[in-house]
Amino acid sequence: MNFDMKNTVKTLFIILSILTTGATLAVEHNVAPHSRAATDVVGPPNIAAFNIMTNALFALKKLRDQKRVTPENIEALIKAELLPYIAIDVAVRLTLKEHWSALNNQQKKAFQQYITKSLINDYAGILSTYDQLNNIKISTDPKIKRKGNKAIIKLFISFDKNQNPLKVTLKMIRLNHWRVYDLVFSGVSLIKNYKAQFSSHIKRKGLNSLIKKINKKLKNV
Repeated sequence: MNFDMKNTVKTLFIILSILTTGATLAVEHNVAPHSRAATDVVGPPNIAAFNIMTNALFALKKLRDQKRVTPENIEALIKAELLPYIAIDVAVRLTLKEHWSALNNQQKKAFQQYITKSLINDYAGILSTYDQLNNIKISTDPKIKRKGNKAIIKLFISFDKNQNPLKVTLKMIRLNHWRVYDLVFSGVSLIKNYKAQFSSHIKRKGLNSLIKKINKKLKNV
């Protein structure tokens, strides 16, 4: 990943880490936090998005209360609380687009593993070193764009009452439950970042070269 792209992805994950850090959280929402089971039922995607973040928040608070915030435990938390609600398969298919059909099942799995490990590494590094933030205020846009089993949810996040809120857009898809397949911040999405990264390599060296590079990176992890 090149320098500019890595910084953009890091910024996106800082926003996500803010949503799941053990801070005083003020949520403008007309629905109280649900239990884990509630995230799996049919319901508005904005509630599902809220529950995903809330469940991760509670899990992180528990780790901190027990003084067990280690890189290993943070990684375990991400795998248990966040990855089940991220549609990596959908994200990778949209990222590779026209090249997806040229891959065999093993190669498709390799790309999914690569992006999953990349997200875990970035996210774990941020969460394990992030200081607590106070007075975070989160609100959701009541206008939800829905088409079929997809939805676009807008979250507004502010850290200070005098600060203009940041807008984060979650693109979600409902399969067995609502899952996030893309995150957009300041007009830049994770999918577009990875797509630019992969497309650049394919144009310069071809798809087979990219596949070899991905497999090499996975072996070195």
